[in-house]
Amino acid sequence: MSVINISQVQKKEVIKFFQAHWGTTEMVISSGIYDCSKLEGFAFLDESQKIVGLVTYIIRDKECEIISLDSIEEGKGIGTLLVQAVEEQARQHHCIVVSLITTNDNLHALKFYQKRGYYLVEILQNAVERARVLKPEIPLIGNDGIPIRDEIRLQKPSASI
Repeated sequence: MSVINISQVQKKEVIKFFQAHWGTTEMVISSGIYDCSKLEGFAFLDESQKIVGLVTYIIRDKECEIISLDSIEEGKGIGTLLVQAVEEQARQHHCIVVSLITTNDNLHALKFYQKRGYYLVEILQNAVERARVLKPEIPLIGNDGIPIRDEIRLQKPSASI
């Protein structure tokens, strides 16, 4: 099992992974509209070379933003390894912060990132309603029956990366 650059994975496998876990490769968040299959990132492959984790990111100026993170085998450190790989890229590009956006219903992500040194820095009220204009298939109800309304921006300063 290993973390490799997403460019080393067949594009069709990356697309298949996103379609299986997100329904599409498109991510609509307040920082932009992204085709995750075209972004920089890292994959975690199992012994059979199957993708079991994937992270994508962009670097703008001195900010690195994680766009997507998925691990289909929870509790094995895959997500942590993928985030650390992105943080290493941020260091190499002299970024001052690593940021990400998640939705208000994603309590698992909020817990995961805070345990790894990320801070809640902004609540974007009703941001998901605006995203639904562009991507109407975004569900109304999310994890634990929580209505999906808001986006939450988290950041980790460079001193902690």
